[in-house]
Amino acid sequence: MDFKNLEAYELIEDRRIDDLASEAVLLRHKKTGAKIALLSNEEENKVFYISFRTPPTDSTGVAHIIEHTVLCGSRDFPVKDPFMELVKGSLNTFLNAITYPDKTIYPVASCNDADFKNLMHVYLDAVFYPNIYLSDKYFKQEGWHYEMESPEDELKINGVVYNEMKGAYSSPEDVLARAIQNSLYPDNAYGVESGGDPDHIPDLTYEQYLDFHKRYYHPSNSYIYLYGNMDMEERLRYLDEAYLSHFDYLPIDSQVKDQAAFSSPRETTLPYSILQADSLSHHTYLTYNCSLETTLDAELYLAMNVLDYALISSPGAVLKQALLNAGIGQDISASYESAVKQPYYSITASYAEKEQKDDFVRVIREVLQDQVRQGIDKKALLAGINQGEFHFREANFGRAPKGLIYGLQMLESWLYDETKPWLLIDAGKHYQSLREKLDSGYFEALIQKYLLDNPHRTVLMMVPERGLSARKEKELADFLQNRKKNLSSEEVDQIIKDLKELRKWQETPDREEDLLKIPMLQREDLRKEAEPFFNQMKKMGEMNVLRHDVFTTGIAYLRLIFDTEHVPQELFPYLIILKAALGLVDTKEHSYTELNREIDIYTGGIGASTGIYTDAKNEKKYLTTFEVSLRVLYENLEKGVLLVQEILTSSLFQDRKRMREILEELKSNMKSVLTSAGHQTAASRALSHVSEQGRISDLLHGIAGFRLVESLCENDEEGQYRDLARKLDALC
Repeated sequence: MDFKNLEAYELIEDRRIDDLASEAVLLRHKKTGAKIALLSNEEENKVFYISFRTPPTDSTGVAHIIEHTVLCGSRDFPVKDPFMELVKGSLNTFLNAITYPDKTIYPVASCNDADFKNLMHVYLDAVFYPNIYLSDKYFKQEGWHYEMESPEDELKINGVVYNEMKGAYSSPEDVLARAIQNSLYPDNAYGVESGGDPDHIPDLTYEQYLDFHKRYYHPSNSYIYLYGNMDMEERLRYLDEAYLSHFDYLPIDSQVKDQAAFSSPRETTLPYSILQADSLSHHTYLTYNCSLETTLDAELYLAMNVLDYALISSPGAVLKQALLNAGIGQDISASYESAVKQPYYSITASYAEKEQKDDFVRVIREVLQDQVRQGIDKKALLAGINQGEFHFREANFGRAPKGLIYGLQMLESWLYDETKPWLLIDAGKHYQSLREKLDSGYFEALIQKYLLDNPHRTVLMMVPERGLSARKEKELADFLQNRKKNLSSEEVDQIIKDLKELRKWQETPDREEDLLKIPMLQREDLRKEAEPFFNQMKKMGEMNVLRHDVFTTGIAYLRLIFDTEHVPQELFPYLIILKAALGLVDTKEHSYTELNREIDIYTGGIGASTGIYTDAKNEKKYLTTFEVSLRVLYENLEKGVLLVQEILTSSLFQDRKRMREILEELKSNMKSVLTSAGHQTAASRALSHVSEQGRISDLLHGIAGFRLVESLCENDEEGQYRDLARKLDALC
């Protein structure tokens, strides 16, 4: 790229990142100080975001409400919901906005050049010139407002963010994640709820909300990112001429304050709500949480993920197994959270008992001390390093655009040091360094420093309380009743009037001339050539083999697809257990711990799944499948296939203790998935009563499948496990 013609920008850095096949450029806008990072490459799925550092000082959710409202109309696009209007005529591959504990991000992505430019225009206009200053109705609709239709009605609170966060606060996992962060960082932005606590959202005033936007939504506080194959010079010129040049530099204090290190560990207990019918037993969450010093150490970032693999995340991991053997919790998990200024590592035992708190801490510390004294299993560490490097090289982020994930990772360092946007996305070179440190005591020293001797840690216990939600609703109703009693008749009339005006405004259609301002793609903007398919069908004995010959950075993807048509009906529901158990039980050749070391040293992963495919020519016909997938470097393909063969032909399901652990973890995971997407769960259940395909889907992915797993967990008889082993053997 040639920056000689871009006088509006100062070039800070221009370098190559080989692992991303990208030219990486860091710029500063001279007039405003806006920070711009470019990753220029051949990727057609282009990404743009503008982000602002937005550390909250309270739990009113002001950052979250602004994220919603700036997308409700702007100077160039004065309609109430340009976001939805834009979707109607866009080919975007990503379109959203995200509120984090210390930043707010507005990302878009598209493979179409014209569409990408349209998306940039709408989002830039939204953040810099939103209509929120023209009327408080945006604030009331998306944030909160009082509701009464007549003087006799009960006083209520409504609002999009208010209701969204009430839902978020009903999820135990969401409550726990927030509580962990709050417990470690009580004195800075991470000690409050950026999304908004429903108890505090009504404390926010319209004036405070506008002040937050004025303070932080300025180019001087912005981080702008462009990724992909585009005319970067043209896009930078547009950024300057259309938006950045219209502002002057402002000294904005948006730094996230460091949390002072604790002098000693702290403990916290908080309740969460369960239904009256739910048992109090096995519903406590126990967590052990340690704060680290900085997110600006790329090697430490990778090393903590390797440690997590060796201690908790891999099947049979030493700390996870010790907690399960002690009967503490039904599901053991851990996470390394690096998207904050001071990262932290958390170990969680789900569905435990509150009386187990001391044993939970004791087992963790004893196992960690043993690992330091005796040394961590080198094969476990090597497998963790290889897995981390495989995923780093593969860069498979599912449906999310690759450039978006890179951009989000960049903010984990860029937000806290504006000279270091590439720190984590260019961390691949550290994997070899970690291999060289396997025998040096480096990983053991990390455990000693950060997980054992570190006083900046918390033990958080979240205990179930029946009827807590109902009690909170009653407290809110009583508060609103008293609030209404203290309102004058004029104030009551004003609330009724405001509600009528809000609803009238919401129901009034946008003007046609305003709708026409929303950019829509034209036919000539669309590429007429379809992406080529590289499919070759071959016969290999009795099998059909479909080959896709495409560039995959040296990685082979293999999927074995088995038609389940001939699976007996009485065995069919047990496919859900088979897919959970394969690879996680002993085989005739290896223990399951050894097996997973082999898998993670030589492959990128082996997994099992079930599928339901509707016939493209007849929607009443469908195919159900059991599938085994393998991801592996070409040079290790033969070894990977042999491991798949071993798993499919010599898995042993007779270990009652191990099968119970697998069932309990499966039950925990299914429960979390089903409850987090309740509307989808209900729809799937309803469909199970009206079609055979719906019934099968419910058995494999829904409530019927969960009930089978739940019933097996409740029955601990020896005979049940012998019968289960026979059924799984028959399926294999």
